[in-house]
This record gives sequence, structure tokens and C-alpha cells, in this order.
Amino acid sequence: MKTKNAKHPWNRQSLGIVVGIITLSMALFSFSKVKGGDYFEIYLNNKLVVQQVLRSDKNVKQLSLQQSNYKDQLKVVYSECGRIGQERKITIKDGQNRVLKQWNFVNGTKSAKEMIVNVKDILDLKKGNAVLQLVYYSRELPKGQILASITKANNSHAKL
Repeated sequence: MKTKNAKHPWNRQSLGIVVGIITLSMALFSFSKVKGGDYFEIYLNNKLVVQQVLRSDKNVKQLSLQQSNYKDQLKVVYSECGRIGQERKITIKDGQNRVLKQWNFVNGTKSAKEMIVNVKDILDLKKGNAVLQLVYYSRELPKGQILASITKANNSHAKL
């Protein structure tokens, strides 16, 4: 004859295991990238300088470049709801919204999603203290998305 007390330790142990699995799952999924929205990353010589999820943060970030960055490269990775856009373009616009320079990129794949721009091409466009805009376009995003405002830094390093 079994007693009621014999069932309780097994039930408590099962409940503890289930709660542990749920807690672990929640912790692991909390570190994954946000799904369902556009996000982008900007790197200066493979160092992340801007990262933004557009669904939750619509503020335009400021990217300061210095003459010492002249030989550097900016790498842009843009994800459109988890997909890589087609007919991608990066443009530099001035304060009057005029396109000063445009780079066209091949259709991206998982292994070729990066868009690389030489900083010298951007710095050569800057006149005085003018603020330029770094803008992303694709077939899926024809109106474009401003990625960052580019200003001239007073120190020797690029900064956010």
C-alpha cells in the first residue's frame, strides 16, 4: 500500500525540473537578436561603433571621424527583418538632402552581407563643419534609412 507522502517527493522534483528548464530557456532566448525588425551595425576597422535596432530606437546616432581615420574602412551590415536586402546602396547626403556619393553593392548573401566604404571617400566630401548623413537604401527600402550623422571629431579617434 502506497502512502500519499510517497508521491509528493517525485512531484516536487518534477516541478523543480520543469521550472528549471523554463528558466534556462528564458535566459538563453533573452540573448538572441531581436526578430521582426530592422537593425544595423557599423564597424570602423572591424570595431563595432554603432549598433541599432530600429523598432525600439529611432534616434539617429552620431559618428565622428577624424583625419587620422583617412585610411580606415567603414563596414555596414543591415538586416531587414532578418533578411539581407536586394539592390543595396549606401549614400552620403549633405544638409540639403543632396546625394554627394553613392556606393552600389551586389545582392547580399549570408556570407556576403557586409557593405564596405573607405573613410577617405567620406572625409574627402566633408567641407568645414558640415554634417553628412550615411543612408542605406535597398529594393525593399526605397525611401532609405538614415544610419548615422557624420561629423568631424576633434580628437584622434572615431567615436559614437
